[in-house]
Amino acid sequence: ETAVGGQLMTVRTPAARYDDIPLALRGSYQAENAALALTAVEAFFGGRALSGDVVEHALMAVTSPGRLEVVRTSPTVLVDAAHNPHGAAHTAAALEEYYPGRRVGVLAMMADKDVEGTLGQFEPVLDAVVVTDMPGERAMDAEELAQLAREVFGEDRVRVERDLLAAIDEAAGWAEAEAGEELATPVVAVLGSVYLAGMARQIMGKGTPDEAPTTQNGAGTGH
Repeated sequence: ETAVGGQLMTVRTPAARYDDIPLALRGSYQAENAALALTAVEAFFGGRALSGDVVEHALMAVTSPGRLEVVRTSPTVLVDAAHNPHGAAHTAAALEEYYPGRRVGVLAMMADKDVEGTLGQFEPVLDAVVVTDMPGERAMDAEELAQLAREVFGEDRVRVERDLLAAIDEAAGWAEAEAGEELATPVVAVLGSVYLAGMARQIMGKGTPDEAPTTQNGAGTGH
């Protein structure tokens, strides 16, 4: 179940049951990742149960940069490295679960990804999107991506801002301006690429130029 800063989970492994363990990550797929990690550690220790205190402290301290990671508040800005339909589906579900207010995406994608399929997963949970650019030959040009986004989201829900920081500010202003009297805090979600997530973390002071989110976690094959 959801909790402040993450979630509470109960895990039954071959060796034990661990009740109400706090996990400092959002998204049901992260709970699945944690359950797999816990079971693997039990196996390394001969299949025996682990101390509940050890499990609790470990999963309270775990981080996953670039995976539903909050990098700014007021309004909330988060980055997520989902870059294909499978990963986008996980991210979309988590956005609905944790952020019930107005949601505006900042998007850039590589041209060799399933762009239409990924946009289709995001469309039901994003009220609007600001399309931006990334460096590199593989990156899809913002105008080309925006055209595809308009086909999925509609003309009025898509804007283009080629500079990433300006795009985040544009999305924040758009989210706040149309939030109205909603009690839920609006959120800006930077999505669509591992590289974009790394860039956003850097400009928000959360990473270094050569640091990018990893792709080997459980949603790794699809997130």
